Amino acid sequence: MANSRYRSYAGRLGRTIIASIAGAVAIAASAAAHADEKVTVRLDFSPLGFHAAMHLAREKGWFRREGLDVTIQDGSGSLNTMQLVAAGQADIGQVQLGLLVPARAKKVPLKSFAGYLRGSDLAVMVPRDSSINTLADLKGKKILCFSASPWAPFIDSFLAKAGLDRKSVNITMVSPTAMAGLYSSGEADGFMSVAPHQVPLLESTRPSKTIRMADYGLHFPSYGLVATEATLKNRSDMLRKFNKVQIETWEYIWNGHEDEAVQALIKQRPGMNLDPVTLKAQLEMNKPLFYTENTKDKRIGWQSAEDWKAALKSMREAGMDIGSARPEDYYTNDLMPATKG
Repeated sequence: MANSRYRSYAGRLGRTIIASIAGAVAIAASAAAHADEKVTVRLDFSPLGFHAAMHLAREKGWFRREGLDVTIQDGSGSLNTMQLVAAGQADIGQVQLGLLVPARAKKVPLKSFAGYLRGSDLAVMVPRDSSINTLADLKGKKILCFSASPWAPFIDSFLAKAGLDRKSVNITMVSPTAMAGLYSSGEADGFMSVAPHQVPLLESTRPSKTIRMADYGLHFPSYGLVATEATLKNRSDMLRKFNKVQIETWEYIWNGHEDEAVQALIKQRPGMNLDPVTLKAQLEMNKPLFYTENTKDKRIGWQSAEDWKAALKSMREAGMDIGSARPEDYYTNDLMPATKG
């Protein structure tokens, strides 16, 4: 009798264990099937105001809402970020899109699927209290740049717009890390860089104004997102979700949530002593660049063939060898969300 009861108990226990194991396996399989997709995005530099949308979306859980587990890496330049994305060390890069043109000429298989800053942000920073107000006023002045700057190919065509050249303007190439410091100390009359990044940083050392490249008919697409052609083909659903989150985040920011975005960036990068005033000024200086005449009726991120044509024309005028490049070689709007929400 005892043995019978034991066998009955052992049978029930065995069935319970098997059922538990089966349940655990099913739960694990379900969790794996519904696990957030891992995505690595690499930015162009260390934290800047423009990066706020990326960090706000992560802080608010909006990437997770779309099933994306996003890791955000700081960068060390757009070119370096593009190289890492092309090598498969990051899935998405946030870079200056104009650099796609020379990159693709070297067979780097990258393409943009969202363009946020559709106006050019390249400018010459000059002292706010100086009499330098136009390109012509640069005659006889010392202007700093660096050899790998996106400005470099355009210097001669830019100066020519006012009948100037490198004989009438002293263009001096220096280290990119030394450029702002030399200018702030009075060693130069101006320097060529990305205006929304630099002007707020200069406020406490040498308050500055800008002479914008675009005001003289030269165009260079600014910041947006790139991925390899393989990722565009094989992970289009992920990119579409990522793009949707970022577009909605930018729309949220420009609806009066700039301070919240800045605080999210600071929270996501603790220990870096980031200045909220500078970050917000950088963020707000970018706002006018979000739309061009050709994109004013489109959602943030949508790119215009006409804008890309203008950019390619400027590059040809600058003497860049871009062959038979066409706008569609560099971007796609296929991953844009159709409507809001």
